Amino acid sequence: MSFRQIAVAAPFALLSAVLLLVGCAPKEAQRQLTYQADIRPILEKNCFECHLAGGQGYEKSGFLMDSYEHFMKGTKFGPVIHPGSSVSSSLYRLVAGKADPSIRMPHGKNPLSEKDIETIKTWIDQGAKN
Repeated sequence: MSFRQIAVAAPFALLSAVLLLVGCAPKEAQRQLTYQADIRPILEKNCFECHLAGGQGYEKSGFLMDSYEHFMKGTKFGPVIHPGSSVSSSLYRLVAGKADPSIRMPHGKNPLSEKDIETIKTWIDQGAKN
């Protein structure tokens, strides 16, 4: 193969590799996740029982999950979401089991599925949009 043939073929090979990598990315990483469409259903199923007004989780932490605004406000101790950084977000660390096991969430219930945990992680890393 001549230098000219390589010079012409190289950009096409690079483009093909990029397209292949994009096509292999997880579905959640390919689209923008939102609180309303992707996160709220997970919270309703696993967290609302304790984190609505009058619930034990709300009474202890002040963490109210009845709206995106309350959710993003966090607890009486501060925010639980740091948009763009799941590793800095206590919510992700608590549901993913990356904190002390005694405070894993949801407390006293089965852990979230790996898919739900990955969805929360991706949403936070994408900026935690409503």
